[in-house]
Amino acid sequence: MNIGFYPGCSMQGSSPEYNESVQAICSALGISLIEVSDWNCCGATAAHNLNRELSLALPARILAHAAADGLEEVLVPCAACYNRLKMVQHEIGADRKLQDSISEILDEPYQGNARILSILDFLERDVEPLLAEKIMKPLKQKIACYYGCLLVRPQNILDAKRHEDPQSMDHIMQLLGAEAIDWAFKTECCGAGLSVSKTGVVAELSGRILDDAAHRGAKAIIVACPMCHSNLDMRRKAIEQHRNKDFDLPVMYITQAIGLALGIDPVKLGLKRHFVPVNLEL
Repeated sequence: MNIGFYPGCSMQGSSPEYNESVQAICSALGISLIEVSDWNCCGATAAHNLNRELSLALPARILAHAAADGLEEVLVPCAACYNRLKMVQHEIGADRKLQDSISEILDEPYQGNARILSILDFLERDVEPLLAEKIMKPLKQKIACYYGCLLVRPQNILDAKRHEDPQSMDHIMQLLGAEAIDWAFKTECCGAGLSVSKTGVVAELSGRILDDAAHRGAKAIIVACPMCHSNLDMRRKAIEQHRNKDFDLPVMYITQAIGLALGIDPVKLGLKRHFVPVNLEL
């Protein structure tokens, strides 16, 4: 099976372990990822606050290159990148004048018809059906599946299923043998891109998430977003100082959890890169 792949900046910069785990499980399951040629930053959380044309042109160029590569579908694991590409595809697709303007800025025709897949779309459709016969080390602990904001909102554009109570990660973790808890914060904001500029806000919002997960007995938090992982893992000291409370909950990408259940070497999954150590007996 071949599928287009847009890694984005975070998977080659701040979150290489996410990329490593995506590549590892795809290799184990016989799925080939074809990287979009000459890709660029999508603009993430900054561009649309500074320059509207830039915020549209950056994701549009990625989609144009995917089309030029003949890719009908593109997997976008980063939740922020996925959100930006989906939003821009929707906005440009509904406005022919804007489409012509963006094509002029890019100095190449905009063709944004590729289907954009989130990591959850991809796992649910292409990975989950292959797992039953591949699980070597079932995961047996209680876990909290944390979806965050960017995979489910705005619901009318992302077509998120049960956007207030999504279930796709829960189903996969249950298939892997874990118990996915029912909890109140699975789509609450962690503070997202405010991690540097307003760390106190991140400490408050992410602290609430950790507190509720711990209160309900979770032994780990499962995520599918580099920013969520960064805020819950890297900012742990700030969170603990803010709440005057210690949390020993590790934070793992859903792809790392799948990799553990498949028996993949934890080093190949990037599990040694986290600030909060991951209990490999999860």
